[in-house]
Amino acid sequence: MVSLDVLENLDIFEELTDEELSRVADLCSEQEYQREDRLFTEGEPAREMWIVTEGEVELRFEMPNAEPSTSRTAMSTHQKETPESQVFGWSCFIPPYKMRLSAFCMSRRCTVVKISASALNNLMDADNRIGYNLMKYMVQVVGFRFKQFQDEVAKFTGIGMLNTW
Repeated sequence: MVSLDVLENLDIFEELTDEELSRVADLCSEQEYQREDRLFTEGEPAREMWIVTEGEVELRFEMPNAEPSTSRTAMSTHQKETPESQVFGWSCFIPPYKMRLSAFCMSRRCTVVKISASALNNLMDADNRIGYNLMKYMVQVVGFRFKQFQDEVAKFTGIGMLNTW
């Protein structure tokens, strides 16, 4: 279980009452990583939702049979200071329930809260108010990630255009 003090300072939970937050806390675990530690790998089963509570996490696209990924292949960066970027691993809610990118700790150390997707789904089914508030926030997260992706495509397209002159 993660302390309520940690969870109540995360934007995703700001709409929850103390009782609701306590129910969520029972589903959470906290884990620390060091710089360049891999949190998960693209293609692995997506079983948890992740939230950065300290430090910075980078999501990277890894090409099969290619060089190891670096920050050059980063698709997005996640940190506590940017509310919509705190949450990642939302593939746990979308079939085929596989991680779409790989995650790496990019700060000297980072701390994340992990929440079991199956337990969280059960809680959201049992308490629609919790489910509504968490999914309302997740729509913001997905929108934020889509905007990051658009920016990367625009940057890549612009570099390609410059190289053809």
